[in-house]
Amino acid sequence: MNAASSARLLRLQKLLPSEIKLDPATRNQYGGDKWFASHCPDAVALPRSTRSVATILQYASRHRIPVTPRGAGHGYVGGCVPLRGGIVLSLERLNRIKEINADDFVVVTEPGVITADLQAAVEKQNRFYPPDPASRKESFIGGNIATNAGGPRCLKYGVTRDYVLGLEVVLADGTPVRLGGRTHKNKTGLDLHRLFVGSEGLLGVITEATLKLLPLPPDRANLAVGFGSMRQAVRSLHAILDAGFLPAALELADAFTLTAAYRRTKSERLRGCRAHLIVEVDGQRASVRQEIKTLQRLIRRQHPLFVQAGFGPGQCEQIWQIRREFSYSLRDTGLTKLNEDIVVPRSRLEDLFAFAAQLQQKHGLQLACFGHAGDGNIHTNLMVDFTQPGAKRRSAAALDALFKQVLAWNGAITGEHGVGIAKQRWWPLAASPGVRQLHRTIKRALDPHDILNPGKFI
Repeated sequence: MNAASSARLLRLQKLLPSEIKLDPATRNQYGGDKWFASHCPDAVALPRSTRSVATILQYASRHRIPVTPRGAGHGYVGGCVPLRGGIVLSLERLNRIKEINADDFVVVTEPGVITADLQAAVEKQNRFYPPDPASRKESFIGGNIATNAGGPRCLKYGVTRDYVLGLEVVLADGTPVRLGGRTHKNKTGLDLHRLFVGSEGLLGVITEATLKLLPLPPDRANLAVGFGSMRQAVRSLHAILDAGFLPAALELADAFTLTAAYRRTKSERLRGCRAHLIVEVDGQRASVRQEIKTLQRLIRRQHPLFVQAGFGPGQCEQIWQIRREFSYSLRDTGLTKLNEDIVVPRSRLEDLFAFAAQLQQKHGLQLACFGHAGDGNIHTNLMVDFTQPGAKRRSAAALDALFKQVLAWNGAITGEHGVGIAKQRWWPLAASPGVRQLHRTIKRALDPHDILNPGKFI
Protein backbone atom coordinates (compact mmCIF):
# COMPACT_ATOMS: atom_id res chain seq x y z
CA MET A 1 0.00 0.00 0.00
CA ASN A 2 1.47 3.33 -1.06
CA ALA A 3 1.50 6.55 1.01
CA ALA A 4 -1.51 8.03 -0.79
CA SER A 5 -3.62 4.92 -0.17
CA SER A 6 -2.56 4.85 3.47
CA ALA A 7 -3.53 8.50 3.89
CA ARG A 8 -6.97 7.87 2.37
CA LEU A 9 -7.65 5.03 4.79
CA LEU A 10 -6.52 7.16 7.72
CA ARG A 11 -9.03 9.83 6.64
CA LEU A 12 -11.77 7.16 6.49
CA GLN A 13 -10.83 6.04 9.99
CA LYS A 14 -11.32 9.61 11.21
CA LEU A 15 -14.84 9.52 9.74
CA LEU A 16 -15.67 6.24 11.53
CA PRO A 17 -13.07 5.88 14.29
CA SER A 18 -14.64 2.91 16.10
CA GLU A 19 -15.52 1.01 12.92
CA ILE A 20 -12.34 1.13 10.78
CA LYS A 21 -9.39 -0.97 11.92
CA LEU A 22 -5.93 -0.52 10.44
CA ASP A 23 -3.77 -2.50 12.84
CA PRO A 24 -1.95 -5.57 11.40
CA ALA A 25 -3.36 -8.02 13.96
CA THR A 26 -6.96 -7.26 12.97
CA ARG A 27 -6.21 -7.13 9.25
CA ASN A 28 -4.54 -10.56 9.34
CA GLN A 29 -7.71 -12.11 10.75
CA TYR A 30 -9.78 -11.14 7.71
CA GLY A 31 -7.70 -12.38 4.81
CA GLY A 32 -9.56 -15.54 3.82
CA ASP A 33 -12.22 -18.17 4.43
CA LYS A 34 -12.14 -21.99 4.57
CA TRP A 35 -10.47 -22.29 1.16
CA PHE A 36 -6.73 -22.38 0.48
CA ALA A 37 -6.06 -18.72 -0.28
CA SER A 38 -5.72 -15.53 1.70
CA HIS A 39 -4.61 -11.95 1.22
CA CYS A 40 -4.23 -9.37 3.95
CA PRO A 41 -6.50 -6.33 3.43
CA ASP A 42 -5.31 -2.77 4.02
CA ALA A 43 -8.20 -2.09 6.39
CA VAL A 44 -11.10 -3.84 8.08
CA ALA A 45 -14.48 -2.13 8.39
CA LEU A 46 -16.83 -3.27 11.16
CA PRO A 47 -19.93 -1.10 10.61
CA ARG A 48 -22.80 -1.08 13.09
CA SER A 49 -25.46 0.38 10.78
CA THR A 50 -26.61 0.74 7.21
CA ARG A 51 -25.58 4.40 7.42
CA SER A 52 -22.00 3.38 8.20
CA VAL A 53 -21.97 0.90 5.31
CA ALA A 54 -23.18 3.67 3.01
CA THR A 55 -20.48 6.05 4.26
CA ILE A 56 -17.78 3.45 3.66
CA LEU A 57 -18.95 2.66 0.13
CA GLN A 58 -19.39 6.35 -0.79
CA TYR A 59 -15.82 7.00 0.31
CA ALA A 60 -14.47 3.87 -1.38
CA SER A 61 -16.26 4.67 -4.64
CA ARG A 62 -14.96 8.24 -4.65
CA HIS A 63 -11.37 7.09 -4.10
CA ARG A 64 -11.55 3.80 -6.06
CA ILE A 65 -10.72 1.66 -3.02
CA PRO A 66 -11.54 -2.07 -3.37
CA VAL A 67 -14.17 -3.34 -0.90
CA THR A 68 -14.68 -7.04 -0.18
CA PRO A 69 -17.93 -7.82 1.73
CA ARG A 70 -17.59 -10.60 4.29
CA GLY A 71 -19.93 -12.71 6.38
CA ALA A 72 -18.67 -15.28 8.89
CA GLY A 73 -15.87 -16.51 6.62
CA HIS A 74 -17.13 -20.10 6.36
CA GLY A 75 -17.18 -20.29 2.57
CA TYR A 76 -15.27 -22.94 0.60
CA VAL A 77 -14.35 -21.05 -2.58
CA GLY A 78 -12.33 -18.04 -1.41
CA GLY A 79 -15.27 -15.75 -2.06
CA CYS A 80 -14.30 -13.22 0.64
CA VAL A 81 -10.54 -13.16 -0.03
CA PRO A 82 -9.58 -9.49 -0.67
CA LEU A 83 -7.46 -10.22 -3.72
CA ARG A 84 -6.68 -6.55 -4.38
CA GLY A 85 -6.33 -5.46 -0.78
CA GLY A 86 -8.38 -2.43 0.14
CA ILE A 87 -11.15 -2.80 2.70
CA VAL A 88 -12.73 -5.97 4.03
CA LEU A 89 -16.25 -4.94 5.03
CA SER A 90 -17.40 -7.38 7.69
CA LEU A 91 -21.11 -7.49 8.54
CA GLU A 92 -20.59 -9.24 11.89
CA ARG A 93 -21.82 -6.29 13.98
CA LEU A 94 -25.10 -6.06 12.06
CA ASN A 95 -26.38 -9.00 14.06
CA ARG A 96 -29.91 -8.20 15.22
CA ILE A 97 -33.12 -10.00 14.43
CA LYS A 98 -35.31 -6.93 14.02
CA GLU A 99 -38.72 -8.56 13.87
CA ILE A 100 -40.40 -11.93 13.88
CA ASN A 101 -44.00 -11.57 12.76
CA ALA A 102 -45.70 -14.93 13.20
CA ASP A 103 -48.97 -13.65 11.73
CA ASP A 104 -47.30 -12.36 8.55
CA PHE A 105 -44.94 -15.37 8.42
CA VAL A 106 -41.87 -13.15 8.00
CA VAL A 107 -38.64 -12.45 9.85
CA VAL A 108 -36.65 -9.23 9.34
CA THR A 109 -32.98 -9.67 10.10
CA GLU A 110 -29.62 -8.04 9.75
CA PRO A 111 -27.02 -10.05 7.80
CA GLY A 112 -24.71 -10.91 10.72
CA VAL A 113 -27.19 -13.21 12.50
CA ILE A 114 -26.05 -16.83 12.70
CA THR A 115 -28.40 -19.00 10.64
CA ALA A 116 -29.06 -21.56 13.39
CA ASP A 117 -29.84 -18.77 15.87
CA LEU A 118 -32.40 -17.33 13.48
CA GLN A 119 -33.97 -20.76 13.01
CA ALA A 120 -34.17 -21.32 16.76
CA ALA A 121 -35.74 -17.90 17.31
CA VAL A 122 -38.52 -18.39 14.77
CA GLU A 123 -39.21 -21.95 15.96
CA LYS A 124 -40.00 -20.57 19.41
CA GLN A 125 -42.95 -18.89 17.69
CA ASN A 126 -43.95 -22.11 15.90
CA ARG A 127 -42.52 -20.93 12.58
CA PHE A 128 -39.97 -22.55 10.29
CA TYR A 129 -37.04 -21.26 8.20
CA PRO A 130 -36.03 -24.38 6.23
CA PRO A 131 -32.67 -23.71 4.45
CA ASP A 132 -30.04 -25.62 6.45
CA PRO A 133 -26.47 -25.39 5.16
CA ALA A 134 -23.98 -27.63 6.97
CA SER A 135 -22.35 -24.51 8.43
CA ARG A 136 -25.63 -23.16 9.84
CA LYS A 137 -24.24 -23.06 13.40
CA GLU A 138 -21.42 -20.77 12.26
CA SER A 139 -22.48 -19.07 9.03
CA PHE A 140 -24.34 -15.76 8.80
CA ILE A 141 -27.70 -15.42 7.11
CA GLY A 142 -26.22 -12.66 4.93
CA GLY A 143 -23.55 -15.03 3.65
CA ASN A 144 -26.25 -17.62 2.96
CA ILE A 145 -28.07 -15.04 0.84
CA ALA A 146 -24.91 -13.91 -0.96
CA THR A 147 -24.14 -17.51 -1.98
CA ASN A 148 -27.74 -18.79 -2.26
CA ALA A 149 -26.90 -21.49 0.26
CA GLY A 150 -28.69 -24.81 0.29
CA GLY A 151 -28.58 -27.89 2.50
CA PRO A 152 -30.29 -31.26 2.94
CA ARG A 153 -33.84 -29.86 3.25
CA CYS A 154 -33.65 -28.13 -0.14
CA LEU A 155 -35.15 -31.18 -1.84
CA LYS A 156 -38.56 -30.41 -0.37
CA TYR A 157 -38.30 -26.78 0.66
CA GLY A 158 -36.00 -25.06 -1.83
CA VAL A 159 -32.86 -22.97 -1.38
CA THR A 160 -32.25 -19.59 0.25
CA ARG A 161 -33.53 -17.53 -2.70
CA ASP A 162 -36.97 -19.12 -2.28
CA TYR A 163 -37.31 -17.41 1.11
CA VAL A 164 -35.99 -13.93 0.32
CA LEU A 165 -38.97 -11.55 0.07
CA GLY A 166 -37.06 -8.30 0.35
CA LEU A 167 -33.58 -6.86 0.83
CA GLU A 168 -31.99 -3.63 1.87
CA VAL A 169 -28.83 -3.27 -0.20
CA VAL A 170 -26.17 -0.58 -0.28
CA LEU A 171 -24.94 -0.15 -3.83
CA ALA A 172 -21.31 0.38 -4.81
CA ASP A 173 -21.67 4.17 -4.82
CA GLY A 174 -23.11 4.13 -1.28
CA THR A 175 -26.78 4.43 -2.23
CA PRO A 176 -29.09 2.37 0.05
CA VAL A 177 -32.07 0.80 -1.74
CA ARG A 178 -34.98 -1.32 -0.53
CA LEU A 179 -35.97 -4.07 -2.94
CA GLY A 180 -38.93 -6.44 -2.83
CA GLY A 181 -41.09 -6.24 0.28
CA ARG A 182 -42.69 -8.36 3.00
CA THR A 183 -45.69 -9.77 1.17
CA HIS A 184 -45.52 -13.32 -0.14
CA LYS A 185 -46.64 -12.17 -3.59
CA ASN A 186 -45.29 -9.04 -5.24
CA LYS A 187 -45.15 -8.25 -8.95
CA THR A 188 -44.25 -4.58 -8.77
CA GLY A 189 -41.50 -4.16 -11.35
CA LEU A 190 -38.57 -6.51 -11.80
CA ASP A 191 -37.53 -9.04 -9.15
CA LEU A 192 -34.48 -6.91 -8.33
CA HIS A 193 -33.97 -8.29 -4.83
CA ARG A 194 -33.30 -11.72 -6.30
CA LEU A 195 -30.52 -10.27 -8.45
CA PHE A 196 -28.49 -9.92 -5.26
CA VAL A 197 -29.19 -13.47 -4.03
CA GLY A 198 -26.13 -15.52 -4.99
CA SER A 199 -24.25 -12.43 -6.20
CA GLU A 200 -21.20 -13.23 -3.99
CA GLY A 201 -20.66 -9.63 -2.91
CA LEU A 202 -20.07 -8.44 -6.47
CA LEU A 203 -23.11 -6.17 -6.88
CA GLY A 204 -23.91 -4.63 -3.49
CA VAL A 205 -23.79 -5.09 0.27
CA ILE A 206 -26.84 -6.64 1.95
CA THR A 207 -27.68 -4.85 5.21
CA GLU A 208 -31.15 -6.26 5.93
CA ALA A 209 -33.28 -9.16 4.74
CA THR A 210 -36.98 -9.93 4.99
CA LEU A 211 -37.42 -13.69 4.83
CA LYS A 212 -40.46 -15.88 4.34
CA LEU A 213 -41.39 -18.32 7.10
CA LEU A 214 -43.51 -21.48 7.01
CA PRO A 215 -45.56 -23.26 9.66
CA LEU A 216 -43.30 -25.43 11.80
CA PRO A 217 -44.02 -29.11 10.99
CA PRO A 218 -45.31 -30.72 14.19
CA ASP A 219 -43.45 -34.00 13.69
CA ARG A 220 -40.53 -35.55 11.84
CA ALA A 221 -39.03 -38.98 11.39
CA ASN A 222 -36.13 -40.44 9.45
CA LEU A 223 -34.35 -43.58 8.39
CA ALA A 224 -30.63 -44.33 8.27
CA VAL A 225 -30.02 -47.15 5.80
CA GLY A 226 -26.83 -49.05 5.03
CA PHE A 227 -26.27 -50.88 1.73
CA GLY A 228 -23.76 -53.30 0.30
CA SER A 229 -23.55 -51.33 -2.95
CA MET A 230 -24.14 -47.84 -4.28
CA ARG A 231 -26.49 -49.27 -6.92
CA GLN A 232 -28.87 -50.49 -4.21
CA ALA A 233 -28.85 -47.08 -2.55
CA VAL A 234 -29.52 -45.17 -5.77
CA ARG A 235 -32.31 -47.57 -6.73
CA SER A 236 -33.92 -47.02 -3.33
CA LEU A 237 -33.72 -43.27 -3.83
CA HIS A 238 -35.45 -43.48 -7.21
CA ALA A 239 -38.06 -45.87 -5.80
CA ILE A 240 -38.92 -43.35 -3.07
CA LEU A 241 -39.45 -40.52 -5.54
CA ASP A 242 -41.24 -42.72 -8.09
CA ALA A 243 -43.69 -43.77 -5.38
CA GLY A 244 -44.78 -40.16 -5.01
CA PHE A 245 -42.89 -39.23 -1.86
CA LEU A 246 -41.17 -35.87 -1.48
CA PRO A 247 -38.95 -36.28 1.59
CA ALA A 248 -37.54 -33.31 3.43
CA ALA A 249 -34.08 -34.79 2.78
CA LEU A 250 -32.38 -37.62 0.92
CA GLU A 251 -28.67 -37.81 1.81
CA LEU A 252 -26.22 -40.30 0.30
CA ALA A 253 -22.63 -41.24 1.15
CA ASP A 254 -20.06 -43.53 -0.50
CA ALA A 255 -17.74 -46.24 0.83
CA PHE A 256 -14.63 -44.09 1.35
CA THR A 257 -16.61 -41.57 3.40
CA LEU A 258 -18.19 -44.34 5.48
CA THR A 259 -14.86 -46.06 6.14
CA ALA A 260 -13.46 -42.78 7.44
CA ALA A 261 -16.61 -42.21 9.53
CA TYR A 262 -16.29 -45.70 11.03
CA ARG A 263 -12.72 -44.96 12.10
CA ARG A 264 -13.87 -41.77 13.81
CA THR A 265 -17.17 -42.89 15.36
CA LYS A 266 -16.54 -46.62 15.85
CA SER A 267 -20.17 -47.20 14.85
CA GLU A 268 -20.37 -50.93 14.10
CA ARG A 269 -23.19 -50.34 11.63
CA LEU A 270 -20.77 -48.57 9.31
CA ARG A 271 -18.29 -51.45 9.22
CA GLY A 272 -18.39 -52.89 5.70
CA CYS A 273 -21.09 -50.44 4.61
CA ARG A 274 -20.63 -49.45 0.94
CA ALA A 275 -23.37 -46.80 0.75
CA HIS A 276 -25.49 -44.95 3.29
CA LEU A 277 -28.84 -43.23 2.78
CA ILE A 278 -30.72 -40.90 5.14
CA VAL A 279 -34.40 -40.28 4.39
CA GLU A 280 -36.34 -37.74 6.41
CA VAL A 281 -40.03 -36.83 6.28
CA ASP A 282 -41.94 -34.21 8.23
CA GLY A 283 -45.53 -33.06 8.68
CA GLN A 284 -48.46 -34.17 10.78
CA ARG A 285 -47.68 -36.95 13.27
CA ALA A 286 -50.05 -39.57 11.84
CA SER A 287 -48.93 -39.07 8.25
CA VAL A 288 -45.24 -39.00 9.20
CA ARG A 289 -45.46 -42.32 11.06
CA GLN A 290 -47.37 -43.93 8.20
CA GLU A 291 -44.94 -42.63 5.58
CA ILE A 292 -41.94 -44.01 7.46
CA LYS A 293 -43.53 -47.46 7.58
CA THR A 294 -44.17 -47.36 3.83
CA LEU A 295 -40.67 -46.10 3.12
CA GLN A 296 -39.19 -48.95 5.17
CA ARG A 297 -41.08 -51.47 3.05
CA LEU A 298 -39.92 -49.80 -0.17
CA ILE A 299 -36.28 -49.73 0.92
CA ARG A 300 -36.21 -53.32 2.19
CA ARG A 301 -36.85 -54.49 -1.38
CA GLN A 302 -33.22 -53.55 -2.10
CA HIS A 303 -31.99 -55.81 0.74
CA PRO A 304 -30.19 -53.20 2.87
CA LEU A 305 -27.61 -54.17 5.51
CA PHE A 306 -29.56 -52.26 8.15
CA VAL A 307 -32.42 -49.80 8.61
CA GLN A 308 -32.50 -47.56 11.68
CA ALA A 309 -35.55 -45.38 12.35
CA GLY A 310 -35.62 -42.12 14.26
CA PHE A 311 -38.83 -40.53 15.55
CA GLY A 312 -39.10 -36.97 16.80
CA PRO A 313 -36.36 -34.31 17.00
CA GLY A 314 -34.13 -36.14 19.48
CA GLN A 315 -33.86 -39.44 17.64
CA CYS A 316 -33.70 -37.72 14.26
CA GLU A 317 -30.77 -35.59 15.37
CA GLN A 318 -28.93 -38.71 16.56
CA ILE A 319 -29.13 -40.07 13.01
CA TRP A 320 -28.04 -36.76 11.52
CA GLN A 321 -25.05 -36.68 13.85
CA ILE A 322 -23.32 -39.36 11.76
CA ARG A 323 -23.87 -37.24 8.65
CA ARG A 324 -22.34 -34.26 10.41
CA GLU A 325 -19.24 -36.32 11.22
CA PHE A 326 -18.44 -36.98 7.56
CA SER A 327 -16.36 -33.87 6.90
CA TYR A 328 -14.49 -34.24 10.20
CA SER A 329 -13.87 -37.91 9.42
CA LEU A 330 -12.35 -37.05 6.07
CA ARG A 331 -10.07 -34.47 7.70
CA ASP A 332 -8.95 -37.16 10.14
CA THR A 333 -7.39 -39.05 7.22
CA GLY A 334 -4.62 -36.44 7.07
CA LEU A 335 -5.33 -35.83 3.40
CA THR A 336 -6.26 -32.41 2.03
CA LYS A 337 -9.96 -32.30 1.18
CA LEU A 338 -10.85 -30.42 -2.00
CA ASN A 339 -14.61 -29.99 -1.57
CA GLU A 340 -16.45 -29.66 -4.90
CA ASP A 341 -20.21 -29.12 -4.68
CA ILE A 342 -21.14 -30.26 -8.18
CA VAL A 343 -24.72 -30.99 -9.28
CA VAL A 344 -25.91 -33.59 -11.78
CA PRO A 345 -29.40 -34.53 -12.99
CA ARG A 346 -30.87 -37.18 -10.69
CA SER A 347 -30.74 -39.76 -13.48
CA ARG A 348 -26.94 -39.39 -13.49
CA LEU A 349 -26.31 -40.13 -9.81
CA GLU A 350 -25.14 -43.69 -10.36
CA ASP A 351 -23.05 -42.52 -13.33
CA LEU A 352 -21.40 -39.89 -11.12
CA PHE A 353 -20.31 -42.41 -8.50
CA ALA A 354 -18.99 -44.72 -11.23
CA PHE A 355 -17.11 -41.82 -12.83
CA ALA A 356 -15.60 -40.91 -9.46
CA ALA A 357 -14.27 -44.46 -9.19
CA GLN A 358 -12.71 -44.10 -12.67
CA LEU A 359 -11.04 -40.85 -11.64
CA GLN A 360 -9.55 -42.59 -8.60
CA GLN A 361 -7.96 -45.27 -10.76
CA LYS A 362 -6.76 -42.95 -13.51
CA HIS A 363 -5.22 -40.25 -11.32
CA GLY A 364 -4.20 -42.25 -8.26
CA LEU A 365 -6.33 -40.18 -5.88
CA GLN A 366 -9.05 -41.00 -3.40
CA LEU A 367 -12.50 -39.47 -3.89
CA ALA A 368 -15.13 -39.18 -1.18
CA CYS A 369 -18.67 -38.46 -2.36
CA PHE A 370 -21.57 -37.55 -0.13
CA GLY A 371 -24.37 -35.03 -0.02
CA HIS A 372 -27.81 -34.04 -1.15
CA ALA A 373 -28.65 -36.87 -3.52
CA GLY A 374 -32.32 -35.94 -3.65
CA ASP A 375 -31.51 -32.91 -5.80
CA GLY A 376 -28.34 -34.26 -7.43
CA ASN A 377 -25.99 -32.06 -5.38
CA ILE A 378 -23.15 -34.39 -4.40
CA HIS A 379 -20.08 -33.04 -2.60
CA THR A 380 -17.31 -34.72 -4.53
CA ASN A 381 -14.19 -34.42 -2.40
CA LEU A 382 -10.74 -35.07 -3.83
CA MET A 383 -8.57 -36.38 -1.01
CA VAL A 384 -4.99 -35.39 -1.83
CA ASP A 385 -1.61 -35.90 -0.21
CA PHE A 386 0.23 -32.86 -1.51
CA THR A 387 3.53 -34.15 -0.11
CA GLN A 388 3.54 -36.79 -2.85
CA PRO A 389 5.32 -35.99 -6.14
CA GLY A 390 2.91 -34.88 -8.87
CA ALA A 391 -0.08 -34.64 -6.52
CA LYS A 392 -0.89 -31.06 -7.51
CA ARG A 393 -0.78 -31.90 -11.22
CA ARG A 394 -2.87 -35.05 -10.81
CA SER A 395 -5.52 -33.32 -8.68
CA ALA A 396 -5.81 -30.49 -11.22
CA ALA A 397 -6.27 -33.03 -14.03
CA ALA A 398 -8.90 -34.91 -12.02
CA LEU A 399 -10.84 -31.70 -11.34
CA ASP A 400 -10.71 -30.76 -15.03
CA ALA A 401 -12.13 -34.15 -15.95
CA LEU A 402 -14.79 -34.00 -13.24
CA PHE A 403 -16.13 -30.58 -14.21
CA LYS A 404 -16.08 -31.33 -17.93
CA GLN A 405 -18.06 -34.52 -17.39
CA VAL A 406 -20.56 -32.84 -15.08
CA LEU A 407 -21.18 -30.14 -17.69
CA ALA A 408 -21.49 -32.78 -20.42
CA TRP A 409 -24.32 -34.28 -18.35
CA ASN A 410 -26.00 -30.84 -18.21
CA GLY A 411 -24.99 -30.45 -14.59
CA ALA A 412 -23.50 -27.48 -12.73
CA ILE A 413 -20.02 -26.80 -11.33
CA THR A 414 -21.43 -25.42 -8.07
CA GLY A 415 -24.74 -25.95 -6.32
CA GLU A 416 -24.21 -24.11 -3.04
CA HIS A 417 -20.73 -22.71 -2.51
CA GLY A 418 -20.48 -20.30 -5.44
CA VAL A 419 -17.69 -19.61 -7.92
CA GLY A 420 -15.42 -17.33 -5.88
CA ILE A 421 -11.77 -17.96 -6.66
CA ALA A 422 -11.81 -21.73 -6.49
CA LYS A 423 -13.97 -22.28 -9.57
CA GLN A 424 -12.87 -19.32 -11.71
CA ARG A 425 -10.91 -21.68 -13.94
CA TRP A 426 -14.09 -23.48 -15.03
CA TRP A 427 -16.38 -20.45 -15.23
CA PRO A 428 -15.80 -20.07 -19.03
CA LEU A 429 -16.79 -23.72 -19.50
CA ALA A 430 -19.94 -23.36 -17.39
CA ALA A 431 -21.21 -20.10 -18.92
CA SER A 432 -21.45 -19.25 -22.61
CA PRO A 433 -19.84 -16.07 -24.02
CA GLY A 434 -23.26 -14.41 -24.14
CA VAL A 435 -24.00 -15.30 -20.52
CA ARG A 436 -20.59 -14.06 -19.38
CA GLN A 437 -21.13 -10.80 -21.24
CA LEU A 438 -24.51 -10.35 -19.57
CA HIS A 439 -22.85 -10.78 -16.18
CA ARG A 440 -20.27 -8.12 -17.11
CA THR A 441 -23.01 -5.75 -18.28
CA ILE A 442 -24.87 -6.06 -14.97
CA LYS A 443 -21.64 -5.66 -13.02
CA ARG A 444 -20.69 -2.48 -14.91
CA ALA A 445 -24.16 -1.01 -14.42
CA LEU A 446 -24.14 -1.52 -10.64
CA ASP A 447 -20.41 -1.23 -9.95
CA PRO A 448 -18.87 0.85 -12.77
CA HIS A 449 -15.54 1.32 -10.97
CA ASP A 450 -15.23 -2.40 -10.08
CA ILE A 451 -14.65 -1.80 -6.39
CA LEU A 452 -16.87 -4.61 -5.02
CA ASN A 453 -15.04 -7.91 -4.49
CA PRO A 454 -12.73 -7.31 -7.49
CA GLY A 455 -10.69 -10.07 -9.08
CA LYS A 456 -13.41 -12.69 -8.84
CA PHE A 457 -15.20 -14.48 -11.67
CA ILE A 458 -16.94 -11.48 -13.28
